[in-house]
Amino acid sequence: MVAILRNSEKGIPLFTVPEREEMLFEATRGFGNVSVTTFNGLLVTSPRTGSKAVLRGIRAISDYEYEFQMAMMNRKLDPELETLFMMPAEKYTYVSSRLIKGVFQLGGDVTALVLRWLSSD
Repeated sequence: MVAILRNSEKGIPLFTVPEREEMLFEATRGFGNVSVTTFNGLLVTSPRTGSKAVLRGIRAISDYEYEFQMAMMNRKLDPELETLFMMPAEKYTYVSSRLIKGVFQLGGDVTALVLRWLSSD
């Protein structure tokens, strides 16, 4: 399951929640065991339909510090929920959604950064 937080505190997102749902649905269409859902509030209190783990990406130590705190709080609230961290290939460690949004909004080409996983490279 891929879960999208409906977070009103983050300001105006580049893509609406329905747009993000559609993009994730299209990206995971080939996997028979992946579903896309949305939730409000805390992840640990949302209906997870049997999820046992959360997968989070970290690029740098600063990401790890924040994600570690979040994982520990989630563990305190739900000791059954595990958090797994994944690191990107070194050549993508500088990439963040904030940077991609900024480049895109200023008319830059982000194709190689957001569609890379679709190619055979």
